[in-house]
Amino acid sequence: MPLLSRFLDPSSVSLKICGVTTQDDAERLAELGVDALGVNFWLPSKRHLAPAKATWLRHLEGSILRVGVFVNEAPQLPLRLMADGLLDVVQLHGDETPEDAKIYREKGVPFIKGIGVKTIADLEHAAEFQANAILLDAHAPGVYGGTGETFDWHAALDFKSRHPSIPIILAGGITPENAALAASAVHPCALDVASGAEISPGIKDFGKVSALLAALNR
Repeated sequence: MPLLSRFLDPSSVSLKICGVTTQDDAERLAELGVDALGVNFWLPSKRHLAPAKATWLRHLEGSILRVGVFVNEAPQLPLRLMADGLLDVVQLHGDETPEDAKIYREKGVPFIKGIGVKTIADLEHAAEFQANAILLDAHAPGVYGGTGETFDWHAALDFKSRHPSIPIILAGGITPENAALAASAVHPCALDVASGAEISPGIKDFGKVSALLAALNR
């Protein structure tokens, strides 16, 4: 099964570790069997990685799903990194609209749309993106994720009930302590973890990563 299809398969809960900044961490995640990694190309992020320093992503092709995280970015950079073989999936994690995502749909580029959730109303237009998956994160204006805060998971359950065919990725304050509860309560296709798997921003804690995998019976 292709990596993206396996990652989004609803029969089990996959794990994505986001905010990866080093090749060593990325390779170790792949060795441990983590399904996906996220690399943040948004300059203000505490976990930012410059595109020029991300060439090592090419060597991980086929061993782990490589997701590039972008915030209100013009499409040229995501499309170039995809064409250069550095990424498998684009994650739009800003204030993008369904119209902004149109170019990815037209070019057949797989993409995830991240949405900050404060209330169920924040998901009113999520299905219009026609994304490969919707990532639900805590509402964080101006920060765009990575805060370690959770949101009311009832919003995720409501969205799932109205759009059962859209894969859901659950983010926002996921830790080794609540990962099993998140998986059983929401049944997303994947959990996305940044701060809950770190020593410091961008540096991964592999004790926490192993605990997250164990929580998902992996």
